[in-house]
Amino acid sequence: MKEINLDTWERKQHFMFFKAVAYPIYNITFDVDVTLVRMWAQEQKVSFNLALIYLSMKAMNSVENFRYRLRGETVVLHEITHPSFTDMNPGSELFKMVNAPMQDEIKTFIVKAKEISQKQTVYFPFEEWVGRDDFVFFSLLPWVSFSAIDHTVNLKQGDAVPRVTLGKFREEKNRVLLPYNVQVNHLFVDGIHLGKFKDALDREIAGLA
Repeated sequence: MKEINLDTWERKQHFMFFKAVAYPIYNITFDVDVTLVRMWAQEQKVSFNLALIYLSMKAMNSVENFRYRLRGETVVLHEITHPSFTDMNPGSELFKMVNAPMQDEIKTFIVKAKEISQKQTVYFPFEEWVGRDDFVFFSLLPWVSFSAIDHTVNLKQGDAVPRVTLGKFREEKNRVLLPYNVQVNHLFVDGIHLGKFKDALDREIAGLA
């Protein structure tokens, strides 16, 4: 992690422009072709959701703007961010938030994330969040194929932790499409960066072939 010198930062004017806005947070929903992810997960007998979370994090970490955070008046840039995702115990309707560190390899991530979730006994690991903002929050919504969604957030102007929601996939013309929502803060993330993320996610998925 490094601190950004605002005086020499190329984005300073955009940052200051959106910092004057009371609520610079916005979101976008689009379809992602997850045909290869579903096939790969079935062949490897692993979690589809964890596979897609890993691929999403690889793509998001590849776009610098998704790794900026605001701490008071200081802008910091993380080298890498990690997923915090919703999961449910068998037979329960109550979700829990699970923090899983990123790994270099997708299968290693899936195994470790599954182990962490199975061992976790609390719904919200508050102690693990204290003093940290290097997360991306994932909500899994496999019961609904949505076209738009809002996220639960504190009304904090400087909250720059991205939120992602994965919806119920559908089959269409021999493809599997999944509604995918991303919430970001305009302090750091513009439309072009969302486009770069979507392209990177498509490439990560294509790499499974």
